[in-house]
Amino acid sequence: MSGARRLLAPLAVIAILLGAWELAARWDWISGALSIEDFLVPAPSDIAESLWRDRSLLADDAWVTVREVVLGFLIALAVGLAFAIVLHLSETLRRAFYPLLVASQTIPPVAIAPILVVWFGFGIAPKLFLVALICFFPITVNTLDGLRSVDPQLITMMRTLGAARIQILGRVELPSALPFLFSGARIAIAVAVIAAVFAEWAGADSGLGHQILIASSQLLTARMFAAIVLLSAIAILLFALVTIVERLVVTWDNRGVTRA
Repeated sequence: MSGARRLLAPLAVIAILLGAWELAARWDWISGALSIEDFLVPAPSDIAESLWRDRSLLADDAWVTVREVVLGFLIALAVGLAFAIVLHLSETLRRAFYPLLVASQTIPPVAIAPILVVWFGFGIAPKLFLVALICFFPITVNTLDGLRSVDPQLITMMRTLGAARIQILGRVELPSALPFLFSGARIAIAVAVIAAVFAEWAGADSGLGHQILIASSQLLTARMFAAIVLLSAIAILLFALVTIVERLVVTWDNRGVTRA
């Protein structure tokens, strides 16, 4: 019952906003205010109709984008975790590479995507690279913070008991860093969808990002909005999936208290 009550408020807000949008679009309030043609402002019902009418086309493009997002995210997860461990174990490497890690996020994805297409072609490789690059930063930084947040007294106790460095890492530091890792993973999976769209805009013949470009050029605004709705749904579902995995794996909070 408590879960249903938590959902009631956001669902009510969404229903009110969609209702207002429907009325404003049907009565040409939005198009009149923007001084544009009314067909350029689809109502929610038009978008829902496009989702059904173009379901086969959108489903194929959605699968392409989901594959790019998931594979790129998994690459970033593996590389980011390994890189965070290396930086944690070596103070010298951390000082050398951490500024470069931050600098990697100063490059706009929309700027680097065309370069990746020139280097790697129009296949899936540049999409995976860009998604992994965008996901890499939050995963690595959060994991590194988690590894460094361990209570020093625990490490001292492990050393007193004769534990090797790899044992301290595996039995104390990595378990303590798991909540931080999943925190970074939730951020990464949400922005991964944006990265995939930028990559598809730079060069692709399929995917929801590509579909948005095609629909926009043909003034098929209902289909364009339908693709955007699917992108949002994908991001929300993947975010929820990562959260579910976290709850299954991490049974304690950042303070070490076991969750109910």
